[in-house]
Amino acid sequence: MIDALRFVVLVAAAAVALFGVVTTVLNRPPGWPHRLLVGAFEALLVVQAVIAAARVFGGVALPEQSTFLIYLLVSVCVMPIGLQFATAEPTRWGGTVIAVAAIGTGVAVWRLEGLWAGGV
Repeated sequence: MIDALRFVVLVAAAAVALFGVVTTVLNRPPGWPHRLLVGAFEALLVVQAVIAAARVFGGVALPEQSTFLIYLLVSVCVMPIGLQFATAEPTRWGGTVIAVAAIGTGVAVWRLEGLWAGGV
């Protein structure tokens, strides 16, 4: 994996989580800013997943390859699901749902780095 990209993804996860908490505190339901921010974050995650998957299938040997690929899939799927839950019934708590999804995604990315470092 690329260290700079991993750092950007982790910072983006923190920013999305903070934005979600702030909008919850301000009593605002999720709207287009949430969709835009989650979409940009998801684009970063997809870029990271494509690069990592290409390297794994290109010959990088990892001791826990299946676990790595599962975390990679989870890291890409959590944010769209969280956004769907947050916007299904737009209340002030939608921001919290997005924040929790961003924190979970950040943990998955952090775990991906640990699995990658163990194999390379």
